[in-house]
Amino acid sequence: MSLPTGCLEALCSREEEEEEEDDSQRSPRPITFTLGSEVLGLSPESEFQSPDAEVYMHFLRSHCCYDAVPTSCKLVVFDISLEIKKAFVSLVANGVRAAPLWDSKTQRFVGMLTITDFINILHRYYRSPLVQIYEVEEHKIETWREVYLQGSFKPLVYISPSDSLFDAVYSLIKHKIHRLPVIEPVSGNVLHILTHKRILKFLHIFGSTIPKPRFLKKTVQELCIGTFRDVAVVSETAPIYTALEIFVDRRVSALPVINNAGQVVGLYSRFDVIHLAAQKTYNNLDISVREALRQRTVCLEGVLTCYPHETMEDVIDRIAKEQVHRLVLVDENRYPRGIVSLSDILQALVLTPAGIDALNS
Repeated sequence: MSLPTGCLEALCSREEEEEEEDDSQRSPRPITFTLGSEVLGLSPESEFQSPDAEVYMHFLRSHCCYDAVPTSCKLVVFDISLEIKKAFVSLVANGVRAAPLWDSKTQRFVGMLTITDFINILHRYYRSPLVQIYEVEEHKIETWREVYLQGSFKPLVYISPSDSLFDAVYSLIKHKIHRLPVIEPVSGNVLHILTHKRILKFLHIFGSTIPKPRFLKKTVQELCIGTFRDVAVVSETAPIYTALEIFVDRRVSALPVINNAGQVVGLYSRFDVIHLAAQKTYNNLDISVREALRQRTVCLEGVLTCYPHETMEDVIDRIAKEQVHRLVLVDENRYPRGIVSLSDILQALVLTPAGIDALNS
């Protein structure tokens, strides 16, 4: 198999899906909030160990990854000899969040280029006294991989189209990745990039034919599904660079944006960062988060919230309907109390009933 150098767009043969880290000058540490035990209870293990709680686990074990591949989709592949700037501009132009990387020399896929790479590049070089950011953008992808990974190349995590969707959920959460290439073992071709969102959508649509477990009627407070302690947020007046620092240091994918009163007024995600490339504004990361959100050319996820008293079923329905990756848990005064993400939900629905805790392994 050979691919031309540069960017290759391929149409899969199966619904197009738009997807998807001098000390005196360092920005202040991120603000964090801890949700006290008086607000959220502890989830009894029995909620997820009853027979009816295993329906989603069995459902995904009985369906393979190919079942979740859309009838038509866009797939962008980059050769590692492509310049970094062109690669990220291409991600934006094609409305995708990641692309498999092809090594023409070895004739194989060697990794993924994601928004995390763009964030790491900006974070590493924006305030570097030795390297200017405009120099970095001329680097090739392979140069960045050599500099950043420094020889510690990890094998590409992928899955076969015949493997179960249960295995896909496990791989996504276990390896703490957001995109899982589905690679045909004989030809070596990438068929699709599986995501948490795609799997939940599949489960939400086709899982409606199976009985719902009783724990879906329980509240977020009762089940304690999500992250509720040490939740990182960013002030709307903080510079973008501070948000990048938090993304890198805390390995989170989105930050609730708070005002001076501490109330949630927005959400700044990793995907917002990629638009700095499209707008060519990554040379000024000192603008405020509020200004960056105002400059967005399109309304992306926005900020969607949920409350501790809402049922898990309502939370899942809202995430599936709005096609977002997470909900911000707030109290009645819109103060941040946690994050309920797709990883939290799939862990609870699919892996916990199987006795697997991939989130904390």
